[in-house]
Amino acid sequence: MAIDYDTLMKLDIPAVEQTYSERDTMLYALGLGLGADPTDLDELGFVFEDGLAALPMMANVLGAKGSWVRDLDTGVNYLKVVHGEQSLTLHAPLPVAATVVGKTRVAEIVDKGEGRGALLIGEREITDTATGKLLATVRQTIFARDDGGFGGPTEVSRRPATMPERAPDLTLARETRPEQALIYRLSGDYNPLHSDPRVAQKAGFPRPILHGLCTFGIGGFAVLKGACGLEPGKLKRLDARFTSPVFPGETLETDLWLEGKEVFFRVRVPARDKVALDNGYAVVG
Repeated sequence: MAIDYDTLMKLDIPAVEQTYSERDTMLYALGLGLGADPTDLDELGFVFEDGLAALPMMANVLGAKGSWVRDLDTGVNYLKVVHGEQSLTLHAPLPVAATVVGKTRVAEIVDKGEGRGALLIGEREITDTATGKLLATVRQTIFARDDGGFGGPTEVSRRPATMPERAPDLTLARETRPEQALIYRLSGDYNPLHSDPRVAQKAGFPRPILHGLCTFGIGGFAVLKGACGLEPGKLKRLDARFTSPVFPGETLETDLWLEGKEVFFRVRVPARDKVALDNGYAVVG
């Protein structure tokens, strides 16, 4: 079965209600590696209940419908899809505990051509059920490598950010932990690629890899620290493209270019001379 553009654009993806607690908020931050230095008071505010604040990037794991591309009748060859890009828009600070509803829709489908694949862009709105307030909008771009040539639109509405051609203003390093993927998965992504060495080897990796959204969260925290003074309400938007996997235990360096309310960023793995996240773009204020 191939992609049917009109059918897929009308796909009804069931809404997901999720209740999370302060414990889940702290667990998410621990999954990004915060608290590795228990004397770091800057990070303590995200992993300790006294004065706890929620990281904006946690919206990525709230109200999600698992893998709707795999679980619903989409016509997509799931075995050949990869997570290409992620975009997060914050409309209000996340509560440290709440019940939320996530409603996902297919926002765009781009036909790159026969043999070149397709882009599926899902958009999820996350709403606080107690207040009715829209908290965040999450856009996820999936590259379906085996599904091009169905005759759909050929241009995407959003282009990746163009990175500045100068030295970064700031570089922040974070050493990931060997067991970090095992912690991060407890926020909801139980794909065994990140936990089972046998599955990782079948996928062509020597060992389990870190979740892409964990790397995204680490880059987001660097933006939060380097451009927002660790005030979650100042982060308004965060975009990035996934370009290379990360292995738990590696040190990541996030380069930041600060240009007023716009921040450009890139996450690198210096030991392997790889870029894990590229075309990073944030809006702060």
